[in-house]
Amino acid sequence: MSFSIRRRSVLAAAVLPLAAQAQPQWQPTRPLRMIVPFVAGGSTDVAARIAADQMGERLGQPIIVENRGGSGGNIGGEIVARAPADGHTLLMGVTGLLATNPHIYRNMGFSPSRDLAPVGMCYTSDMVIVVPPSLPARNLAEFIALAKARPGALSFGSSGHGASTHTAAELFRLAAGIELLHVPYRGSGAAMNDLLAGTIQMMLVQIAATVGAVQDGRLRALAVTGPQRHPLMPQVPTLAEQGLPQATATSWGAVMTTAGTPTHAIARLSETLREALAAPLSVQRMASAGVDPQSSTPEELAAFLVSESEKWGRVVREAHIVVE
Repeated sequence: MSFSIRRRSVLAAAVLPLAAQAQPQWQPTRPLRMIVPFVAGGSTDVAARIAADQMGERLGQPIIVENRGGSGGNIGGEIVARAPADGHTLLMGVTGLLATNPHIYRNMGFSPSRDLAPVGMCYTSDMVIVVPPSLPARNLAEFIALAKARPGALSFGSSGHGASTHTAAELFRLAAGIELLHVPYRGSGAAMNDLLAGTIQMMLVQIAATVGAVQDGRLRALAVTGPQRHPLMPQVPTLAEQGLPQATATSWGAVMTTAGTPTHAIARLSETLREALAAPLSVQRMASAGVDPQSSTPEELAAFLVSESEKWGRVVREAHIVVE
């Protein structure tokens, strides 16, 4: 079964497999942990805390969010991979950690596909290509023309090797047929500061992180990367509208747990996550944070992870992305 992303689509709860229905409903016996494999404050962290609050209320146990950043998310991912398989440790996994890192790290210390089990999707977040107003490119066509006239002279920043801000920009670069210099940072915040200062010339970053700077003229938005225009930037055309449908990309977050966790525990966690994302307060808080709630069954997420790994694996190979 393939899983298709649709904005603010919260899937109806699926009927549980008969084996899961035959067992008593799983109930946590102590507070749960949700590991966010990045520092606090980003969209992944915000979405995790929204989901954790609502899930905890429904499970009758609090879910404590822990930020464990480092190594492109691998440190946090390994904590969950090595945790007891009892349903009490969750991971807010993202595109880079689950779909890209296995292709660029020779030794992650664990395998996302082998050592983690899907619970359900949590959110999607479209991105936008932004440049400083000092750059003589008023639209995407002019940016591409400028890059072709000066191969390798323009640079783009990212939050690190293999992050969605890196791989999505490489996907755009390949589709546009241009050469750009990649400048990795330790997080999007530092990269954004240099973009505002004009030290780097482009970023492809989550829309919510740029709305204020675009509105007050400190940055210029050239294209959004999602399948349709985004309500936070309705005036900005998509890449597909500008002739690059093959560069369409959306970053996402999904809840995972330790492989080997009992099926009925995963079923309960997944059902609770879907209910949490459908809660009006969750929808409101996520919209304010610039992310779109998106749910799935574990089976749909498993199929989606396979397709995303194939997609970003191709980008890694074609762009020759390596961890230095």
